[in-house]
Amino acid sequence: MTPKNPISPPARTYNQSHVPRKYTPGKRRISIYWAWSYPWEAQRDLTTLDNRLSTITEVRRVLWPAYETPEFSPAQFLQGIDGTLELFHRSALSFQAVAGETTGHPVAVFQRVDQAGFTLPIDERILADTDTLLVFGLDHLLSDQAAAPEEIEAIRRWLERQDTCLVIAPHHDVGATPDYAQRQEEYEHHGDPLVPRQQRFGGYTRSLLKALDIPVINQWGLHPAFVPGTPDIAPLTAFHDLDEKGLLADVPTLSFHPHLPHYALIGDDTKSVRVLARQPIDLQRPHPFTAAGHTEFNCLLWLPPAGQRAGDILMVDSTHFTTLFGGTDSLRRFWRNLALMK
Repeated sequence: MTPKNPISPPARTYNQSHVPRKYTPGKRRISIYWAWSYPWEAQRDLTTLDNRLSTITEVRRVLWPAYETPEFSPAQFLQGIDGTLELFHRSALSFQAVAGETTGHPVAVFQRVDQAGFTLPIDERILADTDTLLVFGLDHLLSDQAAAPEEIEAIRRWLERQDTCLVIAPHHDVGATPDYAQRQEEYEHHGDPLVPRQQRFGGYTRSLLKALDIPVINQWGLHPAFVPGTPDIAPLTAFHDLDEKGLLADVPTLSFHPHLPHYALIGDDTKSVRVLARQPIDLQRPHPFTAAGHTEFNCLLWLPPAGQRAGDILMVDSTHFTTLFGGTDSLRRFWRNLALMK
């Protein structure tokens, strides 16, 4: 019998059907749903400048020598856009570990269309053993992902169940204009050479927002401010009096990311959505949003139960559940607070 290496990670499985988790009172079963079509994203034409993810080769060149290790060599790691998609999956492992340790349940991870071409809409196969569902909106708008009426109905029924929580997490919308000068200004504001002049995410999550009558849309890709004289992200402007769930307890900051979305409130309904936190913006970097007089952007929203909906709805960027741009103790406390939410 081969002896167990005490420092080896658990064995990884692939290409298996989900095994439902049993309900445990007070222990949330958390699931992640990547709302992309993996094949569509991975097979984008590399001669296209906009609305595609970087290849790992591009990542290696820009971030050299960070990925010049055997682990990310062509012999061991995918070098195309598919490698970048796998980086996103790997970057969520820390959240999955913290949530699993906190709840006693493994985090289930689903994709709308996976590597093998299997399509999985949000339905009872996902929802039956899920208490908290995180929908990550990293699907490009051009891929035309949208929730079908049957999915919306399934989610509505699920949210009638006590203690459910839907986290809608669209990423940024950069360069949403035909004006090339504005696209360049936005690009220089976030300063990430791996993000093109136009990169518009979140078609699936936008369809959820519209169908569930949530008056919010993801806009821009904004660079957070730093604590002066340091590389540390500036603390949140938190509204603790509105944070009845304690999500921001002992959480001064979320994750640093150079292009975070503003969750803009739209329409006349200003009462159904509570802004729990705003993130100060780096005002040294010009941007149309700050030129209009804004100094912060909405980064954490909560819709308390209302009417027939017994469950909570949150909005926070998917980046805050990954460690691609680092992970702090404050971020891990946010994960635990979400996992323990009452």
